[in-house]
Amino acid sequence: MTITSWLLNLPILPKAFEFASPGPIIVKLGPLTLRWYGVLIASAVLLGVALSGYLAKRRHLNPEIVGDLAIWLVLGAIPSARLYYVLFEWQQYANNPADIFAIWKGGIAIHGAILGGLISALIFARVRQVPFWQLADIVAPSLILGQAIGRWGNFFNSEAFGAPTNLPLKLYIPPAQRPIEYANFDYFHPTFLYESVWNLMVFGILIFWFFRDLQGKPRLKLGTLFLTYLILYSIGRFWIEGLRTDSLMLGPLRIAQVISLVEITLGLAGLAWLYLVKRNLPDVVSANRNNLESDSENY
Repeated sequence: MTITSWLLNLPILPKAFEFASPGPIIVKLGPLTLRWYGVLIASAVLLGVALSGYLAKRRHLNPEIVGDLAIWLVLGAIPSARLYYVLFEWQQYANNPADIFAIWKGGIAIHGAILGGLISALIFARVRQVPFWQLADIVAPSLILGQAIGRWGNFFNSEAFGAPTNLPLKLYIPPAQRPIEYANFDYFHPTFLYESVWNLMVFGILIFWFFRDLQGKPRLKLGTLFLTYLILYSIGRFWIEGLRTDSLMLGPLRIAQVISLVEITLGLAGLAWLYLVKRNLPDVVSANRNNLESDSENY
C-alpha cells in the first residue's frame, strides 16, 4: 500500500483540515475596498523592514541604510513581479489591458520580484558604497518570511492551488475559480500552505545560522545566508510547482521549475566558490567584512 492510498483510507478528519477562502475582500466602504492580498503584502513589507533593521543592528550596520534599501526594493520588486506575470500570461491581458495594473486582484510572480529586487539592490549598493552581499545576507531572512506571509494572499484569492486531491488536508475552490478541466472537482492541494510552511522552515534555518554566526568562529563568509536562501527556497518551489494547475509556462516547461533549477545551480556554485575555492564573491564594493562592521559601529 502506498503512502497516498494509506492517507486516503484514514478516518475523516475534522473540518479544520479543509480550507475554504472567506473571499478576497476584508471590507468595502463605498468606492473603497480593503483586500486581504494588499494587507498581506503591506504587512510582509513592514515586518520585513523591521526585522532587517534589527538584524542590521546586530551586524553593526546602520539600520537606516536598510530602511532606505527597503524603498528601493519595493519600487523594483513589485512592478517587476507584476511585469513578469503579465508577460507569461499575456493572452489573459491582451483584451483587457486595464487589468495589467489591477495588482490587487493577484497575479505577481516571486521570481520576477527577486529579479527586480536584485537589480535594485545592486544599484543601491553601488550608490551607497555598501557591500551587496552584506545587504543580501541581512535581507534574506526577511525575504523568505515575507514570502511565507504573502502566500496566504493566494488562499484568500482562491488561486495558485494544486491539482485535485482527496487527502485529508485539502482546499475548497469555488466553481468559478476552477480550471475548466477540473470543473467537477471540489478540493485541491493547498499549495499556498505547503509553500508557506516550507518558507517558514527556511526562515528558521537562516535565523538560526545568523545568530550562530554572531557567537562563534569561523564566521560565515559574506553571501552565505543569501545563497542558502536561494538554494533552499528553490528546492521547495521546484517540488510544489509540480503540483500546481496554473503554472506559468515556457513551451512545455514550467518556468518556475526552470528558474528554480538555475537558482539552485547558482547557489551551489556560489557556496563552492566561497568554501572550496576559498575566494570572496564579486561585489560592487571590495572590503573586509570585519572592517565594515567595526567602521559602522558608531552610527
